[in-house]
Amino acid sequence: MYSSLGSKSIIFTLWYFTTRYNVDRTAPKRFMVGQLMIMLFELGKFTMRYVTRTVLAFSPTLKLVLTVIWPHTCTCSPVGGQVPQPPHDGDRRVPVGIVGSLSWKFERLRFAAATILSEVSLPPHYHDRCRLDLRRPSFFEKAVTLLRRKIINKMLRSLFLVLLLIHATLAARKHPLQNLPKYKWSTLSGNEPLVIARGGFTGLFPEGSPEAIGLFPEGSAETIGISMNNSIFLCNIQFTKDAGGFCVTGINLDNATSIAMFDPKEKTYNINGKDVKGHFMVDYTGAQIYDNVSMNQAIFSRPDFYDGMSAALNADDVLSGKTPPRFWLNVQYEAFYNQHGVQLVDIVLEMLTLYKIDFVSSPEIGFLRSINGKVNKMKTKVVFQFLNGNDVEPTTNQSYSTIVKDLAAIKSYASGIMVPKEYIWPVKPDKYLGPPTTLVPDAHKQGLEVYATGFANDFFTSYSYNYDPTAEYLQFIVKGESVDGLVTDFPSGASNSIACFAQNNTMLKKGQALIISNNGASGVYPGSTDLAYQQAIDDGADIIDCSVQMTKDGTSFCLNTADLMEDTTAMTKFMSRSSNVPEIQTKSGIFSFDLTWNEIQSLQPQISSPFGSGFQRNPANKNSGKFVLLSEFLELAKAKEVTGILINISNAAYLASKKGLDIVGAVSTALSNATFDKQVTQQVLIQSDDSSVLSKYKDISSYKRVFLVEDNIGDTPKKTVDEIKKYAEAVNLPKSAIVKVSGSLLTGMSNVVKELKDANLTVFVHTLRNEFMSMAFDYWSDPNMEIATYIHSAMVDGVVTDFPATTNRYLRSPCSDLHNVPTILPAQAGELQSTVLPTLLPPAEAPLPPLEVANVVDPPLPAVTNVDTPAAPAPAPPPPTPPPPPSGAWANTVNHGLSLVAITMLVINLIL
Repeated sequence: MYSSLGSKSIIFTLWYFTTRYNVDRTAPKRFMVGQLMIMLFELGKFTMRYVTRTVLAFSPTLKLVLTVIWPHTCTCSPVGGQVPQPPHDGDRRVPVGIVGSLSWKFERLRFAAATILSEVSLPPHYHDRCRLDLRRPSFFEKAVTLLRRKIINKMLRSLFLVLLLIHATLAARKHPLQNLPKYKWSTLSGNEPLVIARGGFTGLFPEGSPEAIGLFPEGSAETIGISMNNSIFLCNIQFTKDAGGFCVTGINLDNATSIAMFDPKEKTYNINGKDVKGHFMVDYTGAQIYDNVSMNQAIFSRPDFYDGMSAALNADDVLSGKTPPRFWLNVQYEAFYNQHGVQLVDIVLEMLTLYKIDFVSSPEIGFLRSINGKVNKMKTKVVFQFLNGNDVEPTTNQSYSTIVKDLAAIKSYASGIMVPKEYIWPVKPDKYLGPPTTLVPDAHKQGLEVYATGFANDFFTSYSYNYDPTAEYLQFIVKGESVDGLVTDFPSGASNSIACFAQNNTMLKKGQALIISNNGASGVYPGSTDLAYQQAIDDGADIIDCSVQMTKDGTSFCLNTADLMEDTTAMTKFMSRSSNVPEIQTKSGIFSFDLTWNEIQSLQPQISSPFGSGFQRNPANKNSGKFVLLSEFLELAKAKEVTGILINISNAAYLASKKGLDIVGAVSTALSNATFDKQVTQQVLIQSDDSSVLSKYKDISSYKRVFLVEDNIGDTPKKTVDEIKKYAEAVNLPKSAIVKVSGSLLTGMSNVVKELKDANLTVFVHTLRNEFMSMAFDYWSDPNMEIATYIHSAMVDGVVTDFPATTNRYLRSPCSDLHNVPTILPAQAGELQSTVLPTLLPPAEAPLPPLEVANVVDPPLPAVTNVDTPAAPAPAPPPPTPPPPPSGAWANTVNHGLSLVAITMLVINLIL
């Protein structure tokens, strides 16, 4: 009931493509192209349907004529009738109706008319042919509602779903993996765990919206090759006063819907012993909800572009469709509904009779006992849902933490349990994982399946996962006995974990991008420490890096920057030694070249987070590890036989002219002493943003020079590329120079990588991180998808990352090969943006500046001065002028201003 016009049209388009033409995913490319062309034709017909429906809404005569011509094309309520089906190959049945006597090709048009007429209220004398649900709004009411919800936006978003289907189909046509051993799962059934999507793809779209359903399962299970049988749509159902069932999480509608705009008045009810204030489904009719209430994104950190665009999802609409997904019905608040005249048990039993519902669950034992013995166990599994341990179950008045101790009693009325993930892997107060419980093996011994809830790629749960959602999924399916299903807001992440990483992460990494650490595994331990470097090696980094800094007494060591304030505890001891060095940075700092090595050794390293104290990294090891001399770093690299090293040199001109320190000479000497200049087994990358530094290594053929670009650029003109080639064989670019981002949405790909690679330059990208806030929405808060985008779409030769383990796991999985099934597809820049109304997009930003020759070429390095020798008297200098920024560190004033504006707008948006 209450289905939107647009959703039926797009369902027909998707159905027609996949069923009518019987897509063969191993078919030749030319056949696939033909299928896609046919699909685009159907998309054009989709547009015409909107026009036709509008005409029908205002033309009762035409409506009656079409009703007479096609007397059997009404859409029945769930209790009878079926939508006429178009013929398929081998089916030459004679269709009913006058027009059916024409050719079978016209049957397609007839089906389109049937789709339209499914919204038309038929005259009373047709009710004996096809029972109509009297709660269905009239076609005119639906047309008005559709117009109010912006038809154009629905068409854009429907087009996005078509593009996603094409995207998935092109990936699926690749060759399936061969000769992989069959993995033995430790689930109760021995099959792979289920992926249960709460309301669809709610990690990106409002719950139950056409987009959320459209990305499930095409955006997850089907895309990566998991069986459709292993993907479940979970509906947290709420009921109206006239028993209309809608999929909305939570008894209070305020957070996830626009109900307050329709009815500003709030009510307060006592529900299971607690007073709850807000708006409740039971106070409205189904028609009121459908016509006046839209779905919003309930999680404020997620995109709000789609708020108010889709009606609440009616469960009957999903279940009565031609090819409904596997369905999980979660039911709660029986006593509350009974008090308001909605007999929950009777309604649910009727739904179980009418539809194929695979699972029904409830956190209320009384409800489950009421339906026990009345449910076809061969058709539907009954699951007891556990809430938080301290919550009280309303039937027994026992806490859920008490009930979980008696699994045998649960077996008498349920075949499985659905539990918060903390029941299995508890999280300690310090936010690290504790030892696992025995719940999963204990439940399996009782014959109970276990489904874990609470998964979302953009929810922080434990420091043990290092902000990697895949690591969390794997914790529940490969560490000990596997759960039988994962309930998640991001079905693609769970599906990827099952199909790509649970069993296939030991392949050799061949011919793919290099994994380059960023100050070691700086997302796990303080950067540039012995622990960070050892972790990077253990995590599979090909290249470990050292950003060389100099002390006052000429000692070279590894640290991210010369400023000690962020990466050490220098502020606690040497705040009086802070100074302002505009040649290096605009803010004051405590610099390594102002302290001796002994003074620096008196400090502790300090792990830093690029996203502030609210997103700490591994706080238990915040000050772990020790500082590493350059010579020690080189010895470690040789001893561990890593593929190569990257030495980053910065501030060479300032150190030579103002501090009397020869950083280039120190690096050259250390490399020579470690014999890196006399071997070819390990790569040596010398990186700098200063062309004069790179020139010093021109004649050492065993070294590869890397030009570092740190600021945003939009293009690399040929003259600039030719100039870079004089000084370097590779370029290290920021992410923003490769993939364009605006308002957390990908807008397109630049040509910078192509321009550089056409000149035979190697291209690296920096810096990839696991934290979801570092990624555009297009990546679905999944680091694997971002990695895939830079490697396969941008075609970079290496990625610089704070978390080498994440990239290594991806590259060792068969899903990193786009020719395999399953595979993880790159994000398509601009696709998600195309689904958003232009008025909701942020203002267009000015194009990024090109990288000019002047930004590449630096003056020769000055001679190293003796700072201890008094200088001869000199005439009074002219008034000082600000020094020009180094080539790789342009002035950031504009970017800082834009950042402040963006932050201000974000705060205003959150307040409003």
